[in-house]
Amino acid sequence: MDAVLQIEKLESGYGEVQVLWGISLQVQAGKMTTVIGANGAGKTTTLRTIMGSVPCWGGRVLMNGEDVTRLSPHAKARRGLVLVPEGRQLFPDMSVEENLEMGAYSQRARPRQKDNLERVYDTFPRLKERRKQRSSTLSGGEQQMLAMGRGLMQEPVVLMIDELSLGLAPVLAQQLFLTLKKLRKQGLTIVLVEQNVHLSLALSDYTYVLAEGRVEIEGDSREVANMDEVRRAYLGL
Repeated sequence: MDAVLQIEKLESGYGEVQVLWGISLQVQAGKMTTVIGANGAGKTTTLRTIMGSVPCWGGRVLMNGEDVTRLSPHAKARRGLVLVPEGRQLFPDMSVEENLEMGAYSQRARPRQKDNLERVYDTFPRLKERRKQRSSTLSGGEQQMLAMGRGLMQEPVVLMIDELSLGLAPVLAQQLFLTLKKLRKQGLTIVLVEQNVHLSLALSDYTYVLAEGRVEIEGDSREVANMDEVRRAYLGL
């Protein structure tokens, strides 16, 4: 099966500090790919460099075989590469529905804004109940639903999510993971950066383990979950 997203020898960093040292990833269509690793391993930088919000120093980003490395984040989003960022980055003074409508800004998504809004409300009924509320008044879990919903409004070909469960109660995190599972069953391609290694390995198809800006381990998620070094370092076993 061809990869919908291919990352080849990606290098980047901040200022003069190099963070990524030749990261290569392949993301298969309709699958959930997870990226795990300790704090500072380069997970968030990888997503930001793929998206283009951090400059790429070397390597390539290919989407459906097209080199999109140097395109702006907006141009990548128009092609269906969508990032739900760490920290959610919502518009606090806008209502839930206004935040969602902001997700449908691209020419690609605008014609089906109404249908996509209904799809988001079907996926997250809580957002429909809160649609007139300002996003700043939502709970942490509801804000994460809203950030995901805004990503879905962009009609993603690949949805990249940075730290889905950060700061959430375990029961809420589990609900959001189950939502991801449902979206994957509907055919959505997902790339997930996540601290909750247990849930990531249980629900994803393929896993990359990053260490110090390099891919240290990769493989089928079930196989990775059974590796002694992963069980010791990340699962506390």
